[in-house]
Amino acid sequence: MSSSGHLPEDASTVLAKVNWPQDLKRLSHEELKQLAEELRSEIVRVCSLGGGHLASSLGAVELVVALHYLYDSAKDRLVWDVGHQAYAHKLLTGRKHLIDTIRKPGGLAGFTSTSESEHDALTVGHASTSLAAALGMALARDARQDDYEVVAIIGDGALTGGMALAALNQIGHVKPKMTIVLNDNEMSISENVGALNRYMRTLQVQRWFQEAEESGKRALSGLWKPLGELASRAKDATRHFFDPASANPFHAMGVRYVGPVDGHDINQLIYYLKHIRELEGPTLLHIVTTKGKGYKIAESDPIYWHGPPKFDVAKPVKSGKGYSWSNAFGDAAIELARADDRVWVITPAMREGSGLVEYSQQHPKRYLDVGIAEDVAVTTAAGLALRGEKPIVAIYSTFLQRGYDQVIHDVCLENLNVIFAIDRAGLVGGDGATHQGVFDIGYLRPIPNISLAMPKDTQELRAMLKAALALGGPKAVRWPRGAVAPVPEAAVADWPEITWGSWEMLKPGRDAYVLALGPTLAYALEATQDLPNVGVVNARFIKPLDEAMLLKLAGRARALITVEDHAAVGGLGSAVAETLQDHGLKVPLRRLGIPDRFVPHGDPVIQHEALGLGPSGIRQALIELGVAPVLQAS
Repeated sequence: MSSSGHLPEDASTVLAKVNWPQDLKRLSHEELKQLAEELRSEIVRVCSLGGGHLASSLGAVELVVALHYLYDSAKDRLVWDVGHQAYAHKLLTGRKHLIDTIRKPGGLAGFTSTSESEHDALTVGHASTSLAAALGMALARDARQDDYEVVAIIGDGALTGGMALAALNQIGHVKPKMTIVLNDNEMSISENVGALNRYMRTLQVQRWFQEAEESGKRALSGLWKPLGELASRAKDATRHFFDPASANPFHAMGVRYVGPVDGHDINQLIYYLKHIRELEGPTLLHIVTTKGKGYKIAESDPIYWHGPPKFDVAKPVKSGKGYSWSNAFGDAAIELARADDRVWVITPAMREGSGLVEYSQQHPKRYLDVGIAEDVAVTTAAGLALRGEKPIVAIYSTFLQRGYDQVIHDVCLENLNVIFAIDRAGLVGGDGATHQGVFDIGYLRPIPNISLAMPKDTQELRAMLKAALALGGPKAVRWPRGAVAPVPEAAVADWPEITWGSWEMLKPGRDAYVLALGPTLAYALEATQDLPNVGVVNARFIKPLDEAMLLKLAGRARALITVEDHAAVGGLGSAVAETLQDHGLKVPLRRLGIPDRFVPHGDPVIQHEALGLGPSGIRQALIELGVAPVLQAS
């Protein structure tokens, strides 16, 4: 093992010869195939050590090899949608020696990042953004008369996003020279859903047509440029003639369509990409791949192996991840729907992540997966609520950002009965800056009619969801990523009650109080365990605040501290400060939270401590406020 933690390479391998894309261009086609297999083995090894995006990266290996064989990624723009399938891309672009650090503190990002490499065209982590970004790059190129090429790589799951379809519509209108590779594996994280997914299956052409196309391709190979458009039109006309049901929406939108072709055949990929790049205007190459390709267990269950924790390569088995907040929500949703037949759950392609597999099986008629379309999830919930139903939108904090206008315009404006079940609130670990759920309080709190809560445990989560359904109106309940203790199954009628907007005194005090939220409650209790004069409050409702308790504490305390796993700007601390100012109270207040910067991937507990909102940070704030003694060095 080297100092970087990377296993020494076998000098006889093809991968050992490839450190940069230009090295790959000197390889024979047979060596390219061998390189693909070695990349696959390396991806499996890396993910086995610390987890990561396994199945998606395995499925894109041949595509990565073909793209780097043909294009100059330091100059040409290869725009990956989401970027979680780009591990092979990182291995071929000067980051091979750092690959073991991927998703680890201080290491490579799990997605593409422009600050990490000139070979990464777009910093990304959310789906459906590639086409719009690639369109902008192509327009900039043409405006400046530059000569680089633009290639967007998007999955069939990401293509369900409204942003992708809107960008595709604009691309067909403007018609810049660009290539779109549609990587079709019938999966996002869960199985793809919707009419577009069903249509993609109709594009799987019959064997006789593929064979005829191969013959025509050979005949036209020397005349591709002048006959490219003609061949495309002839192919389209032939398909319409033999199968009128397969009218192609890409053509209708003004984008030339080629495919589908085998996305694991490097020779085919190189052939089509090479000739497509000679054509004017936008061309979409539809490739068909297998998620998890080359690793049988990942192929057999691409949902679990999409992003597994570390595993044993020799004996790969699913590991139990323990009971999580997502599980707690999923179990609660099942009971809520059992108790009330107006309860629905809507998710934007996050069935597994949001703990909804069992719910989808027990209440299939009141479960809706809208695909990667967060805005559609929110407004569909609004439509349900307008007709007397009680929808719950199960969504990650980072993805709710993508439905913000709909939260305001379609739900809160008319004070509709919609619950937002916000998972992954706070720092999230290996997914890093694009996925940190540290902005939702700040962007939800200013919206009229909505209220916002965060439970400390499973019982409190149940109580909040139960109360939210009973009270009606827009309600948001947020919780962190990670484990939580389970509680015994019980009917909703037997769940605990909670007064909406009430805080809870966990530890009494006198001179100062720490107002903490979610996971920071444990930090506050640890920091004050030997300080009888400092109390700890579970500030579980951020909007409305428990003004009665806050004003009472402020009237008698020498200092207050707020601490939250959320941006300090706009969060709980801001809400407390505004309330104190509105009432003319001048008690010293220290606000601890995420500073005004983006936080990269890392261990959340270590990051909390480094950012000053862990136990030592809270203790230091108490010392500076004069309500805790200075600790003597031992």
